[in-house]
Amino acid sequence: MTLAAESAPTASSPAPAPVPPLAARVSAVGGSPVRDILAVTARPEVINFAGGLPAPELFDTEGVAAAFRDVLAESPARALQYSTTEGEPALRAALAARTTARGLPTDAGDLLVTNGSQQALSLLATALLEPGDTVLVENPCYLAALQAFGFAGARIVPVPGDPDGMDPAALAELVVRERPRLLYTVPTFHNPTGRTLPAERRAAIAAVAARHGLWIVEDDPYGELRFEGERVPWIAAHDDARDRTVLLGSLSKVMAPGLRIGWLRAPAALRRACAVAKQSADLHTPTVTQLAAARYLADRDLDAHVARVARAYAGRRDAMLAGLPAALPEGSSWTRPEGGMFLWARLPEPYDTTALLPTVVREDVAYVPGAPFHAGEPDRATLRLCFVTQTPEEIAEGLRRLARGLAAA
Repeated sequence: MTLAAESAPTASSPAPAPVPPLAARVSAVGGSPVRDILAVTARPEVINFAGGLPAPELFDTEGVAAAFRDVLAESPARALQYSTTEGEPALRAALAARTTARGLPTDAGDLLVTNGSQQALSLLATALLEPGDTVLVENPCYLAALQAFGFAGARIVPVPGDPDGMDPAALAELVVRERPRLLYTVPTFHNPTGRTLPAERRAAIAAVAARHGLWIVEDDPYGELRFEGERVPWIAAHDDARDRTVLLGSLSKVMAPGLRIGWLRAPAALRRACAVAKQSADLHTPTVTQLAAARYLADRDLDAHVARVARAYAGRRDAMLAGLPAALPEGSSWTRPEGGMFLWARLPEPYDTTALLPTVVREDVAYVPGAPFHAGEPDRATLRLCFVTQTPEEIAEGLRRLARGLAAA
């Protein structure tokens, strides 16, 4: 008898038992609509306003390459070795100096380096949330934050707002009624709307957190990309919020997202808890990338690079704003961001941007429907447009395609 015959199941053999199912949270949370759209629209002929992708032609490729070359030439053993979970001291010192220069005194020891600020959200969810805990968010809200809190089993409640952003009075009412663990906000050049929360509202939110006992997670990936207007201080800089605010930062939008360099600034006990969570996730952010980022910050003028990028993005924003009146149906409205990467549009009733998307994609252009950004009842007439990835000429053509797609629906 052959080995195959010996191992083959017989008529009397019991059927194998099924493998255990996936965790319930996987099906409950689902994937990212933005990632799904990018997969569908990966064809080069598509003008894609859907992704939050920095313009690749504006990357300082030479400077980044030189930083990696120098690090690998001068300290290869260190660059290719394990590192501390908290992050390379040189990088933490450089990031702390940048934070201090922007108005929030910070030491290297105040920071934990993460794989993009997205990992920081996951670490905070692990450190702060038990299943069933309540998290307050802006409405609409950054999609990946909804995912991170959803995976932690949180109950997500939106805070009402208006064109200026979150309403502090509504926040205070919700804090009393819902007893949340944390509030998540992107107050500067918000994703997805592009709006910036005024200084007086930031102060009021800090006061609410101090009065009622609330963590604030202040996400600031876009704040350096300002085109016009005056910088608004972080919520974390308010005295009421200093002991209860986690500030998230990233090099993704100002240097290159492929580096996956982010960080969180948090009070000591919470920072230590996040470090323990990171140890179980990935041990540490790649050493060579951290050292290269630190070398870049030491050798290059990142502020000058960011200024060049912001000037280019300002022209692209203006191109999109100029083309929107002809591209969108009469009665539409949209935001006018002072910086960042996104603007938010609302079509008149009864437009449904999710239902319209397949028709629009046939015109080789794409956007992100607004419905998935809502933690509560979705506004199906909304959409997010990213204006930084394409040139002004490509934006104009993309908006002409968008107009054809909407007209054909």
